[in-house]
Amino acid sequence: MRLPNYDKYPSTKYEGFIEVGWESIRKVISSFDGVVAVDLYTGTYEDEIASALSDGFDEVVLTRDLMKPEEEVGAMTAPFMTDDVLFGHVTCLGIRDFFRAGALAESAARLKARGSRVLVLGPGASLAAPEDAILVYADMARWEIQQRFRRHEVKGLGIDNHDDPVSIQYKRGLFIDWRVLDAYKDKIMDRVSYWLDTNDRREPKLIDRATFFKGMDLTAHSPFRVVPFFDPAPWGGQWMKDVCGLDRSVANYGWCFDCVPEENSLLLEVSGVRFELPSQDLILSRSREVLGPVVESRFGKDFPIRFDFLDTIGGGNLSLQVHPTTQFIRENMGMHYTQDESYYMLDADENAVVYLGLKKGVDKDAMIEDLRAAQRGEIVFDAEKYVNKLPAKKHDHYLIPAGTIHCSGAGSMVLEISATPNIFTFKLWDWQRLGLDGKPRPINVERGRQVIDWGRDTDFVMENLANHFEPVAEGEGWSEIRTGLHPNEFIETRRHKFSVPVPHDTEGCVNVLNLVEGEEALVESPDGAFAPFTVHYAETFIIPASIGRYVIRPAVPGSECMTIKASVRHKA
Repeated sequence: MRLPNYDKYPSTKYEGFIEVGWESIRKVISSFDGVVAVDLYTGTYEDEIASALSDGFDEVVLTRDLMKPEEEVGAMTAPFMTDDVLFGHVTCLGIRDFFRAGALAESAARLKARGSRVLVLGPGASLAAPEDAILVYADMARWEIQQRFRRHEVKGLGIDNHDDPVSIQYKRGLFIDWRVLDAYKDKIMDRVSYWLDTNDRREPKLIDRATFFKGMDLTAHSPFRVVPFFDPAPWGGQWMKDVCGLDRSVANYGWCFDCVPEENSLLLEVSGVRFELPSQDLILSRSREVLGPVVESRFGKDFPIRFDFLDTIGGGNLSLQVHPTTQFIRENMGMHYTQDESYYMLDADENAVVYLGLKKGVDKDAMIEDLRAAQRGEIVFDAEKYVNKLPAKKHDHYLIPAGTIHCSGAGSMVLEISATPNIFTFKLWDWQRLGLDGKPRPINVERGRQVIDWGRDTDFVMENLANHFEPVAEGEGWSEIRTGLHPNEFIETRRHKFSVPVPHDTEGCVNVLNLVEGEEALVESPDGAFAPFTVHYAETFIIPASIGRYVIRPAVPGSECMTIKASVRHKA
């Protein structure tokens, strides 16, 4: 068993301005004459923040009182919510669409004319306040928002949906609220004077503009990690408990999201105090430095590479599933790229398997009818009749371009390397299993049949998707192998095995790596541009495009390490 040296709270450490606790924060906020606007991201506790900050102000304006009636917001957002339990359509709405006509301008003009001390609080606060107002932004990490969804504690943007099922709350966030508020936040970031962290409601923290941007600049020019989060799953396993040092009293951990900047948070350790904010803030404020000009020009301010863990060691099979094609996801969900992915086997039991692609000569009509019958509970779907079942061992790499039926079997520790879109999985068969809530998980046979590529059969899988390793280069104590991905996918992956320092170059594009073998390695700058950065086994780390050349070496000289590196393919 490995020692659990996995760092669950990585941070960017530096000195700066930070206040802790409501009493200290209130002194800062109340020290200003005129109007203070506290803009809230969805998921914050609005009433609690208002109560903590309102003392000393002549008036408190809540932006929710300026919004359209809830029925009108519901009707306006209905086309993007759709009737589906999981999938919506990316909204084209902006923050102003949620407010009554003229309400924002009228509020700003009235407060400017009044000239007294006023607190404006809520989403869109900067728009309801005069331009010279002091702007505070209360941000919120999506993982914490999801915990609050599960506890039914928070409302959506302009609508009280706290009693809705968690899947519906998440869908509204993903397709509407987070899209609207991220676009709005991107426009006002340079105007924000203070950033407020209430992810831990017991210990709120405040940093100023200079401290925020210092953290963004340091992180964008150094190797960094986002904060991983772990979650149980109906099929979850036990491997991460040992390797990542997790709570052993929890039944299982199936998921670990270790590089999904739109979902993960970023820790700034300011003068020894942790300050948490969405890692998406780094991409919004420093996209060119982190992504590089080539990736930014293609994906804008989206981070396109996702690394996560799927642990089925001591667990069960994932659902048999397929991901939508680019055309399908564009037409039906408003996304401009899809979830192409791959399974890199970080570890595997002796009997581990991967289900991948269709058997040669499958009768597609018969298969779809069997899936429908299984969904109705009439039969047990015979997956092995239709789908290839391949043995899987440690360091195998299986490529899964969209449209390919797949499933990680029990006994596997998968490092999933994929494009970023995150809930676009069409489950076809779930092995007669209930979700963690005791209810059947949604099955999407009808959507799945529209995107299954029936040409991805046994011959195609063996020729194109299963363990296609291509030696690239080698030297004394090191080797580089190309492990994929499929030409249909935009992600390139390279594996380096080394017992000596190995040079790398971002070539102007962001790199994402995981230490898949070895206890510890160091990432260093050849010219001292950043401090040596330590990574441990199984940790995912990001190398911003701005870094250019870097070196990875074993922390213990002569010990053997291995990394898998992903980047956006941009050369012929």
